[in-house]
Amino acid sequence: MNLAPIVLFVYNRPWHTQQTVEALQKNELAKDSELFIYSDEAKNENARENVDKVRKYIDKIEGFKKVTIIKREKNWGLADSIIDGVTKIINKYGKVIVLEDDLVTSPYFLKFMNEGLEVFQKREDIFSITGFSFSSSFMKFPKGYEEDIYLNIRPMSWSWGTWKDRWQDIDWEIKGFNDFANNKNAINEFNKGGTDLFGMLKLQMENKLDSWYIRWTYNAYLKKQYTVYPKISFVNNVGHDNSGVHCSVDTKNIYSHTELNNNSNFVLNNDITLNKKIIDSFNKGFNVKFKSKIKKYIKRLFKI
Repeated sequence: MNLAPIVLFVYNRPWHTQQTVEALQKNELAKDSELFIYSDEAKNENARENVDKVRKYIDKIEGFKKVTIIKREKNWGLADSIIDGVTKIINKYGKVIVLEDDLVTSPYFLKFMNEGLEVFQKREDIFSITGFSFSSSFMKFPKGYEEDIYLNIRPMSWSWGTWKDRWQDIDWEIKGFNDFANNKNAINEFNKGGTDLFGMLKLQMENKLDSWYIRWTYNAYLKKQYTVYPKISFVNNVGHDNSGVHCSVDTKNIYSHTELNNNSNFVLNNDITLNKKIIDSFNKGFNVKFKSKIKKYIKRLFKI
């Protein structure tokens, strides 16, 4: 199998970065994978000390086929850094696996992601692959559901992989937004991926938000493409401690998992289809948990 390069984006959280890297090093495919690390420059002097600590740590990383470190000379911010970094790597390798600095992975995360990128590459209705899945307190699967994966209309930023042809086709400027914003049926359809989506996109277009994720998600909606999720998560997000801009302790119990998926014998069914009951459960969990808090979290719910 031709392994996808791993692209890791870090900033000013040394402890979280270390947890992410150490978990990756334990992956059975780590030693055969190339790792690219993008380190953003400090936004201000308050961030300087921890940015330097992160850079000192990543300089010593081993355990991969090759490690390439790109240290930004100015503060790009997450959106610009991800768009630029992923574009450069995916144009060269044709596919990528992307992580940020607060994601702890199972030893079989890379296996799942690489096999997913192989299995679903030719399916034009697949937008991306993620190793993350929601906790059982958030959503339920239909009785008797035996697949190891499911499809969701909402992409996930907490670990993802995609291919060059999907990525290079993204409209980052969101042309046609005004027509979309005046179409209630279209907005309702978009919000089936979560009631926060249109609000985030509107803030983005009003220059009140700088998010690669919401623009990426909107493009998946336009193309009617899905994301492949594992039934049991291969990823824990350890950033729900107010250390990051976009995650808080309030969302910890919804998304985090005490045990990661340690099954290496998963089956990736290439004939998998969208299961309406799963989407309904996702939307029910999402709306119940966030209906009263959506305004508070709209800027920080996901990595944006």
